[in-house]
Amino acid sequence: MAQDEHRLPTTLKPLHYDLVVSTDLEAQTFQGIVSIQLHVVAETSDVVLNARDLDVGSASIISNSSTFAQTSATLDDTKGRLTISFAQKLAKDSKVTLRIPYSGKLTITSTGYYVSPYEIDGVKKMCALTQFEPTAARRAFPCWDEPLLKASFALTMVSHPDTVNLGNMPADTEFIYSASGKGPSTEAADLSDVFAELKLTGQSYKVTKFQPTPLMSSYIVAFANGDFKYAESSYTSPLSGKTRPLRVYATANNVHRAQFSLDAKARALPIFEQIFDVEYALPKLDTLAVPNFDAGAMENWGLITGRDTILLLEEDKASIAEKKTAVSVQCHECAHMWFGNIVTMAWWDNLWLNEGFASLMGEVIIMERLHPEWKPNTEFINQHLLGALSLDAKRSSHPIEVPVADADKVMEIFDGLSYSKAASILRMLVGVIGEDKFLRGVSIYLKKRLYGNSITNDLWEGIQEAAGIDVPALMANWVLQIGYPILSVTETPNGITVRQDRFLDTGDATDDENKTIWHVPLQLKTTDTAGKATIDNTLILREREAQFALDTSAPWKLNADTTGVYRVAYSPERWAKIAQDMAKPDTSFTLEDRMGLIQDVFALSQAGYIKTSSALDLVTGLRNETEYLAWRSATGPLTKLANIWWEQSPELDQLNRLRATLMKPLVDRLGYEFSSKEDVDTAQLRAHAISQCVAGEDQGVIAKLKALYQEYTKTGDLSSIPGDIKRETLATAVRYGGKTEWEHMKSLYLDPASSPSVRLAAASACCSTRDPELLSDVFKLLQEQAQDADWINFIVDLASNRASRRMVWEFITSNYDSITAKFESTFMWSILNKLSFMFFTTEEDAVKVEAFYKDKDTKRFDMALKQGLEGIRTNISWLKRSKDDVKEWLQKNVDNMDAKA
Repeated sequence: MAQDEHRLPTTLKPLHYDLVVSTDLEAQTFQGIVSIQLHVVAETSDVVLNARDLDVGSASIISNSSTFAQTSATLDDTKGRLTISFAQKLAKDSKVTLRIPYSGKLTITSTGYYVSPYEIDGVKKMCALTQFEPTAARRAFPCWDEPLLKASFALTMVSHPDTVNLGNMPADTEFIYSASGKGPSTEAADLSDVFAELKLTGQSYKVTKFQPTPLMSSYIVAFANGDFKYAESSYTSPLSGKTRPLRVYATANNVHRAQFSLDAKARALPIFEQIFDVEYALPKLDTLAVPNFDAGAMENWGLITGRDTILLLEEDKASIAEKKTAVSVQCHECAHMWFGNIVTMAWWDNLWLNEGFASLMGEVIIMERLHPEWKPNTEFINQHLLGALSLDAKRSSHPIEVPVADADKVMEIFDGLSYSKAASILRMLVGVIGEDKFLRGVSIYLKKRLYGNSITNDLWEGIQEAAGIDVPALMANWVLQIGYPILSVTETPNGITVRQDRFLDTGDATDDENKTIWHVPLQLKTTDTAGKATIDNTLILREREAQFALDTSAPWKLNADTTGVYRVAYSPERWAKIAQDMAKPDTSFTLEDRMGLIQDVFALSQAGYIKTSSALDLVTGLRNETEYLAWRSATGPLTKLANIWWEQSPELDQLNRLRATLMKPLVDRLGYEFSSKEDVDTAQLRAHAISQCVAGEDQGVIAKLKALYQEYTKTGDLSSIPGDIKRETLATAVRYGGKTEWEHMKSLYLDPASSPSVRLAAASACCSTRDPELLSDVFKLLQEQAQDADWINFIVDLASNRASRRMVWEFITSNYDSITAKFESTFMWSILNKLSFMFFTTEEDAVKVEAFYKDKDTKRFDMALKQGLEGIRTNISWLKRSKDDVKEWLQKNVDNMDAKA
């Protein structure tokens, strides 16, 4: 019943929307008329639909050529619900049309129909676009704003004649219409009454009528208006032979940076079609990149929208990381054209069907085919699995499929569980049944649900049909239960005994918290005397504890290639053997194995299963490691330790020296010169080693980057700094410079001629200073001149800077009301709050945070708040338990390592 209170009544079902939207960018307003064809499911005289922050005019019903007006209407902005009453009852099973005129203000909050300001050649401009997911279509037009209530949409946009109108579908007709009624005769006659009702009195308007959409949910409806330019390409469907146009739209000053993303989209779409055996459904697919966008990107059907800092780049100047992000985001959003758009979750509790699939399909399976040199499946371990396991190891976590009724709380579940854990369990399933069967099952699932809605079991049934195993039984608890297991392995004369228990990062799960029994794919890897590895993907642990026959004298491990969503705890003796093997140049462990083992050993040390010094022993034994992603896995936990010990000197200094000592030999070997002819791994490893040495305050590396910056200031040519170390170089110049360097970066950030990526690099550099006065200036810059979309980047960098970490808390709490007004309806809001305190490590801090939020309305980020507070206390526990152990290890080892280096 609780869920029904937040859902619309089922007495009416929308079938089709005719929507006219007029946009006035100068006045920052819009107005519209929506006509909705309805099927009357049950007799009623009340119409209840969604609307929010709109001025709604008098509604009318058209039925059997009769029109009758409303008798009353009530708009509840808090609930986002519009109730319209009529004197006449609507007959069951009849078809009627509801017509509502309305108007609204273009918001500045990146939600609903909003404006994105920008500047070209000293002229301030703006464009308007929509962001509706999850529940903001109601802010742009009255509608049935629930994913299950699919309908078709026919959009007409009216705008200034010099602007461009974009929608989900291609334009059917477009013409200039004058207030005097001049225009193409048929269209002019159709619009004269509409123009009169909308009180459009300008000289002339552009009218764009778009083709009707297929059946779709309201949250993926999209439209935009502005002075857009585009780069264009196309792709030919391998299934039908049809050629579809593809475009990337951007502002005029940035459109020349669109080609890289456009090429990625053009290459990806044919692969999606071949894999799913389902053709892309719409006649075109555009992408619109704008300066002010809350999320990274949004999968509106036929019109992907996103941040220019992510989607736009110059290939010859961009870093590998920037290229990866651009391609990854485009592929993720393209995946949604199938997962989410043509087949849509029935309600938000199945959000993972959209996001988990898009994360795996777009960022791994498709990326592996586009850029195998980037090792997307391997990078997944750092990019998604690590974060998922970290978040889900908290008591304040939630199941992947989580009941959510209140629309205001939907945004909470757009988190690492709906995305990363969901993608991780799917990747684990691929490891069990193989990619071919998995993709065949996905194709079966899609074809059965085309243009409809789905729930979790629909997916499992499709994959089960292809794989021939009981997929629902295997996967149920991974989706429906909180957490994941730790497998404790005991060696016996005849093999191993494996026991599963719920893993918490505090290491203290109670009996009540430890009731779930997962079906755990053990993925046992064994290696014969010739060094050949074999993976047994048939072994499933289905009970609390079981024994398995195994020759433990030969190399072996569970969770082969780190495809499982669990931790593994070995005996101290086995960990010692693992460390010895990993230290060998010819180690039997694959790159993916090594990454997983490193992450496991630090997670176990955090939870108190082993000493932190044991984890440090394993990492410092990686002298022969040559893989970039392995070093990313190793230095990540060292960075985490530094962030927990950040107020513990001299241990912090020694931890930083440790990072520099480990990475300096790589810098010495690889140097500072980047070449287009070298492999991707070498370039990434060089950039990462340099970054870690700077973090460890290696004076030689710092001096080299300062020299690179000085060379740049002499010539003004930023391309003289290699793209892969551009951010690090600019940040180093500011951190070890003064006001001159800081002001230079500020001007670079504010310069409209700077590319999106340069602007973010300059902002990051500004946040790197340790000067208290300059840090105060950063917060002033953030409040007065930064784009709203850039706030998250500023706060991340400021919270990562030890000198400004506590200043972030003071800034957020001192300006809480104004920041709330700006961001509470956005995806950023929960992240900004969590960042303000997530690095704290004292009980005093935890109490202070709890006291501050005690009287605040936290319903939009309650989960993030609980997770952040639990994180503080987890850090406190780790610090208290391991402080002496870490201190002793550092004193014993770091000086010796320095001497050997």
